[in-house]
Amino acid sequence: MRKITSILFLSLFALHSCQFFERVPSKEVLLQKELKTINWNEVDEFPSVSDCEKISDEAMSRQCFFDFLSTTIQQKLAVDTLSVLYPELDTIEVRVTVFPDSTLKFEPQFPKDTVAYDTIKIDSILHARLIDFPKVNPAIKRGIPVKTQFVLPVILKME
Repeated sequence: MRKITSILFLSLFALHSCQFFERVPSKEVLLQKELKTINWNEVDEFPSVSDCEKISDEAMSRQCFFDFLSTTIQQKLAVDTLSVLYPELDTIEVRVTVFPDSTLKFEPQFPKDTVAYDTIKIDSILHARLIDFPKVNPAIKRGIPVKTQFVLPVILKME
């Protein structure tokens, strides 16, 4: 009986003693460790439009998205007076912001010292023409839609 009690006691001690040696990190430590491993400057899935979602290659899908944006902006601005008002303006850089709710914001980017263009007029024309832009799906980071922003050169004159 003594042997059985000793064996039972030793086995219970051995089972419980393993827990004393194993230190479980706290939630905060695990969270900080995970946050350090995330690259906050890149997204898992780039913004997309329905035409480009069929493409499985990530680089080609991204290029399709940029081409779609450039072409659509060029087509919408081609019917306007930008080329008439500013014949020397052949390319405009546009900061495009894609919000998590699929809304878009377009902001023309000009050099800081520019006085050759009426930036307010160009901005208002840009906003007026790009109001009914096709739906863009937002970027995805760890399964959550996120805001992305990039600058896109848009060619106004093609010769």
